[in-house]
Amino acid sequence: MQLSTQPYKGTQDYYPEDQRVQNYIFSKWHAVSRRFGYEEYGAPLLEPLEVYAAKSGQEIVNEQTYQFADRGGRQVAIRPEMTPTVSRMVAGRRQELAYPVRWYSIANFIRYERPQRGREREFWQLNADIFGVPTIDAEVEIICMADALMRSFGATEKMYVIKINSRKLVNYMMAEYLGLDLIQSQLMIKLFDRKDKIAPAEFRDQAAAIFDADEASAGLKKIGVIVGAKSMGDLPPEILESSAIKEIQVLFTLLREHGVKSATFDISLMRGFDYYTDIVFEVFDTSPENPRALFGGGRYDGLVSLFGVEPIQAVGFAPGGTTTKDFLVTHGLLPNLNPSTEVYIVVLGDVLKGAQKLASNLRDEGVNTELDITGRKPDRQIKTAIKKGVPYMLFVGQKEIDEEVFTLKEVATSQEQHLPFSRLVSAIKDYRHKTKEVFD
Repeated sequence: MQLSTQPYKGTQDYYPEDQRVQNYIFSKWHAVSRRFGYEEYGAPLLEPLEVYAAKSGQEIVNEQTYQFADRGGRQVAIRPEMTPTVSRMVAGRRQELAYPVRWYSIANFIRYERPQRGREREFWQLNADIFGVPTIDAEVEIICMADALMRSFGATEKMYVIKINSRKLVNYMMAEYLGLDLIQSQLMIKLFDRKDKIAPAEFRDQAAAIFDADEASAGLKKIGVIVGAKSMGDLPPEILESSAIKEIQVLFTLLREHGVKSATFDISLMRGFDYYTDIVFEVFDTSPENPRALFGGGRYDGLVSLFGVEPIQAVGFAPGGTTTKDFLVTHGLLPNLNPSTEVYIVVLGDVLKGAQKLASNLRDEGVNTELDITGRKPDRQIKTAIKKGVPYMLFVGQKEIDEEVFTLKEVATSQEQHLPFSRLVSAIKDYRHKTKEVFD
């Protein structure tokens, strides 16, 4: 049997050029998270299945979770998300932690779903959460952090929009305005969450089926008013009476004071997970070439208490690596990313031993150095260095070793310098300093 060279469906191999892009994205995630005072944590890839069954939603558990019985007969799952896990961790040390807890992680996840643009079966996410803050200030901080994350990649306010809603308002709307019971409300929330992924006629037909038969016509008219609302002022008076509206208004006032200019209210935004309890938000790409949600988050105050402890308030969000990359490519924000190797030593003649010593000295000085040890002709070595994308080539022959002056060639410009060892190191590190700016 001949094995395929392709990765498992819905996953991808990260060749060095792909890994450089991922590392660039991760570097921004690390930098912004730390700038806001968040500490990094890690967690297991496997969890007991009940951790997700308790609150993530039946779609996640029944349709998207990779689950199996381990050799001890325990039902386990490969993590499809991080929120239940971090809630478990906080619950486990709730009395030892200093609140507010500000944690973040960068991890991979697995979900069994149909692969498509921006959606894979294995994906990487930043997960940032704040625990122990009951007031709207936690939402303000998390949304400001999401906004800062987008700006760290060079995005302007016209490239994305942060849509905000409240699950409290949604629940009020479902019960008081649309007149739905609990089961109908849950079905309607799930349908709204898929609204932009299905045809308008299909959305209408499925919405009508959720209502009682004699309420369908009036209910669809009310939904039309909701969907057509462009601002809070367009909402029906019955919805404007909700106390959740006042909380959203306060949130927008605070966001403006913090300089967040891309936030907007969207009554149809739901967020699919069952554990959200209040403010929810999603960041959308405004480009017609990539019209999709990039990531989202919200408040989930009840999740920690599922682990048998007192409730702890929590707000978080989770950007994905693939959607972030698609956004950067769409807007031309992805910089040219060089290999981590900074210099490629081309060996001229029978001087490998001397070249090895030079390579060792460069490495001791912190220069990322690749030495050609193949014994090939110089032109073949040069082609290899160019193909690998290494920014500098260093030519080493007997003359260079004897005189301790070396020819350093910048590949992009073909500019050559003849430098002693100390200046050689300085020249390469100066170049590193210039290119490092994209990771800062």
